[in-house]
Amino acid sequence: MNATEEAEALKMLFLYQHAYLIPKIMFTASDLGVFDLLMESKEPLTSMSIAERLGTSPFGMERLLDACVGLKFLQVERKDNQTLYGNTNLANLYLGKRSPKTQYYSLKNHAEFNYTRAQHLTDAVREGEGRTYRLSDSSTKIFFEAFYRTERGLREFMEFMHEIWSLCGRDVLNAFDLSHFPLVCDVGGCTGALANEYISLYPNSTVTIFDLPEVVETGKKHFVSSEEHRITFHGGDFFKDPIPEADLYILSRTLHCFTDEKCVQLLTRLHKACKPGGGVLVVEIVLNEDRTGPLEAHIYGLVMLLATQGKERTPSEYNVLLSAAGFKEIQQKKTGLFDAILGRK
Repeated sequence: MNATEEAEALKMLFLYQHAYLIPKIMFTASDLGVFDLLMESKEPLTSMSIAERLGTSPFGMERLLDACVGLKFLQVERKDNQTLYGNTNLANLYLGKRSPKTQYYSLKNHAEFNYTRAQHLTDAVREGEGRTYRLSDSSTKIFFEAFYRTERGLREFMEFMHEIWSLCGRDVLNAFDLSHFPLVCDVGGCTGALANEYISLYPNSTVTIFDLPEVVETGKKHFVSSEEHRITFHGGDFFKDPIPEADLYILSRTLHCFTDEKCVQLLTRLHKACKPGGGVLVVEIVLNEDRTGPLEAHIYGLVMLLATQGKERTPSEYNVLLSAAGFKEIQQKKTGLFDAILGRK
């Protein structure tokens, strides 16, 4: 390694050693209202002005703003001997609470829940599973239960899930021509974000969201209009309760939460309930066959280790699961962050 290569390696090492702060910086600035204030102001502001309007210390705010500049969330300019801060396009689009494609609840989930869980990564690697989750006064080994025990926790988790499909839902559903699947069941469909994208693409279709009763009630109340009759809800446990009949079942970011055995159990139940000629659409971040990437899959593999009994998988591993359940003619397409995998009955 020559001197230039070593200098670059040291810069990378420093960045990685301190990368744990990045989600905290993003969420803190978003939660305090920095990005929303700068969107609304229509002009760059000084750190003192931002601190005064948001009720923070000027010293602390300046440190936060400078870090956001370094991370390309904010831009800075010097004018009349003053330092002025403004949003980048990324911040305007994603980082404010009122941004058109806000990722606020995603930032909150990563900065609070995943950040806290990551403190136990060494134990999880040694033991092969995450430890007890503690939210408020509740403890459980099942992370869904940790969120779902309070109405606020449930709502925030559902908002987190809703945000990603508002960004990526159209892309994954465009991977295949699904027009010959008019009756759809979104298994673990949560808020109906993907269901909304589906009926937008295929107006003559209907989608049933099959999820736990408490999720269904919150979805009806906060996420899907009662006037939208093409989307219905069905409460139940998809490992135990009867599966609604459909032409197509959607499993988006679901299988990676479970062991291979549980995945085959669920897929087999869907295959039995599926209409002849129907299918299942699996949406996940998929590992390369040689497991060299993408980095997103490697990172989420560790998130799953900390939070569930599942993992990210390669295309061949998903093929094995789908084939074991009886699905055939398995196709896979990459759509950006997520892969879409279609199996037919």
